[in-house]
Amino acid sequence: MTRLFVEQLTVIDCAYLDAQRGLVGESWIVDIELDGDLDDQSMVLDFGEVKKRLKRALDGSADHTMIVPARHPGLKLHRGSVRTSLEFQGPVAGPIEHHAPPQALTLLDAEAVSGEALAAHLQPILAQEVPANVAQVRLRLRHERIDGDYYHYTHGLKKHAGHCQRIAHGHRSRLEIHLDGRREAALEAQWARRWRDIYLGTREDLVRRQNGRLRFTYTAPEGLFELELPESRCDLLDTDTTVERIAEHLAARSAAQHPGRAIEVRAYEGVMKGAVANAQAPDLSKA
Repeated sequence: MTRLFVEQLTVIDCAYLDAQRGLVGESWIVDIELDGDLDDQSMVLDFGEVKKRLKRALDGSADHTMIVPARHPGLKLHRGSVRTSLEFQGPVAGPIEHHAPPQALTLLDAEAVSGEALAAHLQPILAQEVPANVAQVRLRLRHERIDGDYYHYTHGLKKHAGHCQRIAHGHRSRLEIHLDGRREAALEAQWARRWRDIYLGTREDLVRRQNGRLRFTYTAPEGLFELELPESRCDLLDTDTTVERIAEHLAARSAAQHPGRAIEVRAYEGVMKGAVANAQAPDLSKA
């Protein structure tokens, strides 16, 4: 038996429901190991096939979904053929309500979501994608090592034709802010605190603000999406919440705090990808 490995095969960008934190954006790096006999090419499996088969399976399962702990006592779940609805009680800030097409959710047979529980859920799915000479597939989910501040955010992009249209998927993201060419750790920490476990909503998708709660609704190619959660866990943008727009928003807000200074924001969307935005507000004191 020979063992093959692929480090950082892909990244699962998703959201999950947590009993304390509520709706959490997450990015898990996926490492894969395959145990098996050598084939007629003297390989366990060609690396190109590993990437094609297993990455495709991951992209079609948990990636860009909301992961739900199906055995959590505070979960009320109604599963339909075209629509799944849930209410999740327990988070400190208040309950979460979510309605979406079934493919927008991953139901985990667990009381709480963790990297280990999700890996156990995905392992048999990946095992179906490999040839008979592969005896076992193992995967490990891990976080990117980040030296500095970061935040977890969730969002949905209703105009997107792919999985990003889902109203509650998310990312664990680094942030770099430079003032006049020098990195400003204090400003990064300020935004990381503000956006810890945040839902970034587009203002035009907000259909109700009541009793300290916000409700977002939109229709995308996959169908109708609705999300209601505590206002304290939301921040509103006047634009779509693509990473390009997020970078612009952070740059503009930072420039307003520091007039006359040149701002550059490097905003990440999960691991090793993102957008850069620049801004500079006039210093009216010198006018």
